Amino acid sequence: MLLSFPNWFIHISSALEWGIGAALIFRYGTLTGKRNIRLFGLAMLPHWIGSFFVLGYHLSTDSIPLLLDLSEVINFFGSISLLWATLNLLKTTGKSPAAVYGAACIAIIFTGKPQSYMGADIFDTILQLSSVVYLTFLVLLLVLFRRDRTIFSALTVAGFWFVLVFISVTVYCIYLATVVRGYPTLSHDDLLHGLAESLLTVSNLMIAIGAHRKIREFEAGLMLKGQ
Repeated sequence: MLLSFPNWFIHISSALEWGIGAALIFRYGTLTGKRNIRLFGLAMLPHWIGSFFVLGYHLSTDSIPLLLDLSEVINFFGSISLLWATLNLLKTTGKSPAAVYGAACIAIIFTGKPQSYMGADIFDTILQLSSVVYLTFLVLLLVLFRRDRTIFSALTVAGFWFVLVFISVTVYCIYLATVVRGYPTLSHDDLLHGLAESLLTVSNLMIAIGAHRKIREFEAGLMLKGQ
């Protein structure tokens, strides 16, 4: 196997933390009786499923690239699911956000240079489109947080945004591993691979801890009302 035991631990922890975060958000929605929050928790599941395809890819010693391609497709639908769930939550704020949606999408698309979306193959294109959708989701998540801070904690929102740090560092680590250090892929450079993946573990942990805090806050509020 290409990955060392510590690196496997980081990868598995990252996948589990995202799943736990989704479960906690779903539970918070159940406790508060807010269906759209429960749907948001469910909308996180495609990304969670996609993470197991990545684990399978590494388990095959990176010999089945189709698994990685399939994870990109699943994550694309996962980003769409998160965007859809956030739009549903925005509707509950009682304000008309149509202009905000359009402005966010247009700004991000032009910033991302649409001409670059036609990648080397269909999976490359899907990966780039997924990034655009996820960025749009992040912008609208901030709008949602500003309008209603009872839905997500600041730590959860920061966790979703911290994924961008993970992506940026991963891209730089790929450059260091393949160009500077001479490895075939990032997976062959266990140190840099583990460093990059650990940032995803941090972001997922932030999401999960933030959701757990909201549950505790809500339960504490119920206890105070019952006294």
